[in-house]
Amino acid sequence: MKVTPLSLKGALRIEPVVHGDHRGFFMESYNENKYYSVGITNEFIQDNHSLSTEPGVLRGLHYQLNPMAQAKLVRVLSGAIYDVIVDIRRESPTFGKWEAIILTEYNKHQLLVPNGFAHGFCTLVPNTQVLYKVDEYYSPEHDRGILWNDPTLGIVWPVTHPVLSDKDKNHPLLTEAELNF
Repeated sequence: MKVTPLSLKGALRIEPVVHGDHRGFFMESYNENKYYSVGITNEFIQDNHSLSTEPGVLRGLHYQLNPMAQAKLVRVLSGAIYDVIVDIRRESPTFGKWEAIILTEYNKHQLLVPNGFAHGFCTLVPNTQVLYKVDEYYSPEHDRGILWNDPTLGIVWPVTHPVLSDKDKNHPLLTEAELNF
């Protein structure tokens, strides 16, 4: 597999080896030994799977506070997403900076989202399924978010009128968000 560091320290693009022929393809979407050999030592304990039936569904920007902070390993099973991470580690030189990559069923790339990052994605096509591993269980009391269109962040999303949950419409701005990283 090919592992490429992104501009925000700790975030990685992962390109698994895909074996394809006239029947389709085979790939290892996760192999602990291979991930450990390249320094990805998270112990993933839960898988989350979402389906978004419409293009323009935006989920995020989500994170959990310590001690229940989650690293995520994100991939797309069907469809395509514009996947965004925001560094919310106060002492980081890239605090408040964001980066985006496109994950699709065709490129089969994965995104490692480290602890201390807010994460969100926007679907680009109908019937997009996203699967991600996390290294900590969901904890409602630690669950937090940042408003998707916070002008301080200046994230360039591929939509101007996304389909949002009530929860995601009401997240605070970064300057008002509770952070403990």
